[in-house]
Formats: sequence, structure tokens, C-alpha cells
Amino acid sequence: MSDAEFKLPPIAGYHPVTLIDWPGRIAAVVFLPRCNLRCSFCHAGPLLKEPQETIPLEAILEHLASRAGWIDGVVICGGEPTLWPGIGRLCEEFRRLGLAVKLDTNGTNPDRLEALLGAGLVDAVAMDLKAPIDERYHGVAGTRTDLRAINRSIDLLMESGVEYEFRTTVCPAFLAEDEIHAIGKRIAGARLWVLQRFEPANALDPILRTCEPYNIDRMESLAEIGRGYVARCPIRGQPEKDRMAAKPS
Repeated sequence: MSDAEFKLPPIAGYHPVTLIDWPGRIAAVVFLPRCNLRCSFCHAGPLLKEPQETIPLEAILEHLASRAGWIDGVVICGGEPTLWPGIGRLCEEFRRLGLAVKLDTNGTNPDRLEALLGAGLVDAVAMDLKAPIDERYHGVAGTRTDLRAINRSIDLLMESGVEYEFRTTVCPAFLAEDEIHAIGKRIAGARLWVLQRFEPANALDPILRTCEPYNIDRMESLAEIGRGYVARCPIRGQPEKDRMAAKPS
């Protein structure tokens, strides 16, 4: 193990309990700083750079230990957690407490994702899909993105056997019916694809703060398109539609 892999990543934020970030579990959330993307609709701007202050891991472990038997999982998100070589060590620290671990990632680091999956250090993964895996991806991600890496991460999850979900923030400035079709074709047959309604407040790009989100009817029509490729394609925060997917044409 290299020195970088041995060093634990800094923790920029901590939520002691969540019922929505890992459906079916009562979990805590830790936030790691830094991100290699600059999505204009991102609402986690303070996490994109080095934090002014960090939270000692020991304090978090002590708090989690005091909730033993109630908290049953930890969600590691960011920022982009896989930028940190020591992410595996952090997973191990939570596992020592008997906690399951979920990773939220943008999928740009498939080597590290594969290592975590291979070592059995994560029990679930949520991967953001920003746009169709073509030139449109760069515009949504705010920077040139290695599309081969995104594709490899998709394949790793779909072949892994681990609990996973893909999720897409549906910003009207970037995504409509054609884009949902294109993303759906790429992940056809996936376990779960969650559509998230764009929230303009605190968007990284001030221009998008005046962008009106799709209403729930439009979101439902887009989710219906998604269900033609992925049977479970709910809208986050809405009751999940329970149906089998039609085969995409």
C-alpha cells in the first residue's frame, strides 16, 4: 500500500442520519472534498475545493459507535470520493464498526471503483449519469470528461452483482426526451435508474438559478420514457412506479 493509499481522506461534512440517501437503511453521510467535474447545476459548490475546516474521523467514529444498533450504514459522497487514494481505508474504518458502506460517485475513476468492488469494501454504489455518453457529456459536466472511463464504470456496476443505482439530474437546460432515450439505451436492463428534479437554488452557475425546473407531469413523462429501458425508473421523492419495462424499440 502506498503512502497515499494509507492516508485517510479529509472529511468536509457529516450528517448523522438520513432516511433518503440509502433507501431501506438508516444511514449517516460523510462528505469528502474535491471534484474533478464542474457541473453547472451542482449544489455542492463548497465541496469542490479544499475545505477550510475538516471533521476528525475519530469524532465521527465515536458518534457512530454510540448509535450502534440504530445506524446501519454510512454513505460516502462528495465532491468525488474516488479522487482520494485512501478511500478504501475509510471504508474499512466504517466496516470495523459493523456498518455497511455506500459510495456515491461520478464514475470518472473506474480503476478505484473496481478496486473497492473487488475488495468487497462497498455494499452499494450510486453513480451519476450526467448526459448521453457522447459529446453532450462534456457540456453538462463542465469539463472534458473521459467517456471511456464513464462507460467502464457503467459496465463494472452492471456486471458486479452489488446493489447499485444510476441517477440523473434532469436540468431543462441540458436534458429532454432525446437525451433520456439516449441514456436509457446505454443502461438498458440496469437495476435502477433514478431521475432527480433539477433544483435551481444554489446552482454553481448563477445563470441556472433562474432556470425553471420541469414540473412533475413533465418529469413523469420523462420517467415513463426511462421505464422503456430500465424497469425501475422512479423520480426521487415520488412514489415508485411498479411495473415491468417494455422492450426498447
